[in-house]
Amino acid sequence: MTTVTGTAAVRAGAGEYVLRAAGPADIGGARAVMLDTVYRDLRSGYVPRWHADIIDPEAAYLRPARCTLLVAEYAGEIVATGAVRDRGPQAPPNPQWVADRFPSGTTAQLCRIYVRPEHRRHGLARRMVRELCAFAARAGGYEVVYLHTDPAVPGAEPFWRSLAREVCDERALPGGGQGIVHFELPLPRAGGPSES
Repeated sequence: MTTVTGTAAVRAGAGEYVLRAAGPADIGGARAVMLDTVYRDLRSGYVPRWHADIIDPEAAYLRPARCTLLVAEYAGEIVATGAVRDRGPQAPPNPQWVADRFPSGTTAQLCRIYVRPEHRRHGLARRMVRELCAFAARAGGYEVVYLHTDPAVPGAEPFWRSLAREVCDERALPGGGQGIVHFELPLPRAGGPSES
């Protein structure tokens, strides 16, 4: 697979998925994938304090030099997204020690890794994670890759456990916290090739 600055085709059945860095023309399709996911899978709906980046992905991911938004396109439609932002988790709502462990500026946070249901099980999310981690290594200044997931979303927790190391499962905290699980991934070597 090529870097996020290029494009890469991923064969799936009779068609191809193209994984690439998003441009301004992709914003509408990316936003649709993200909003559909927060309403259908996360069941939170749009919450301004959590989802402002979904409304303006260009400001959140395309303009900042150390952030990115990837999209996967299939037959002319955006079917998956994944992003890196340059800030760590905030406290509250996250535990203070988790926020302290993953400070903004040196933490590459993976977020919005969403795949439309009919396009799951083709390796898109796994390839996105690999490319996003490679982007974080090339961007420089990051010391760690962080993400959190909602284990209520079908398949999310086992997927992340297959790739990352658990840092905190809030379900084990007094009161259950937000019920999310925090993870850390290794930061690849800068300049190293991403795997295909």
